[in-house]
Amino acid sequence: MMASFYHENAEIYYEDIGSGEPIIAIHGLIENTLYWKPVSDILSDKYRFISMDMRGHGHTVVKKAPYGFDAETVGRDIIALADHLQIDRFHLLTHSSGGFAAVRYAMTDSSRFSSLILTDTGSATSPLPGSPEDIKKFNHSFARMFEKYDWDQMIENLKKTPGPFFRGIMESDNAADLMEKAREMVSLGNREIIAQFVRSFYTDPDPRVEGLRNITCPTLIVYGEKDDLFIQSSKLMAEEIPGAHLIEYKGIGHMTALEAPELMAKDILKFIK
Repeated sequence: MMASFYHENAEIYYEDIGSGEPIIAIHGLIENTLYWKPVSDILSDKYRFISMDMRGHGHTVVKKAPYGFDAETVGRDIIALADHLQIDRFHLLTHSSGGFAAVRYAMTDSSRFSSLILTDTGSATSPLPGSPEDIKKFNHSFARMFEKYDWDQMIENLKKTPGPFFRGIMESDNAADLMEKAREMVSLGNREIIAQFVRSFYTDPDPRVEGLRNITCPTLIVYGEKDDLFIQSSKLMAEEIPGAHLIEYKGIGHMTALEAPELMAKDILKFIK
């Protein structure tokens, strides 16, 4: 089922398939519900799988300012989706920027989460350290890429210079097929809105270690061996979140749900059982 609901000033799009114990999934930057499809096709045989498009992404539409392109608002959106569907407790599956929002929310209240699954992510909302001015300059430069190049140009550029996010895909034996899936996924996004999101969301380099220690739900942390940007942040969260379980995927990069969906689905099933 494809549907939407209103929360604050946003019409939030979600997909709801399968039945049973609920899993809510939220993606990362430039992604949308398509990111989870290879995993949801497997998990929806046994669980109710609900994936949402984050503000500024996919089919979700923010009607007016303030746009809420920040971790706190996105965290509230996740809870609002559960409330809309009258779900009290659920497993929360996250990737990258969606994980930033989820783990920040869990620092203050993890009581709604049957489990928290953090893939290729961290607890700082700016993956890069530095002063507020340095971070602002970097984000502006990063956002300009979305404003300058169309999606086809960006995909071609990533094939030549994959960087930390697409390294695993481009070094895969299945690179051509995975890049085509990535092209299909990202092309749903509005590049100008994503540029706005980039300038607004990635602001805080503090991992908030004390907050991590407040998370009480069962937590699984997954990162790809080739996901250079999030290896240390994953290890930090595993050290500080009480009882957290950490898994490294050998030979895999940042896009774990695209690169290794069967492995991820197997590990999620094992963990939440």
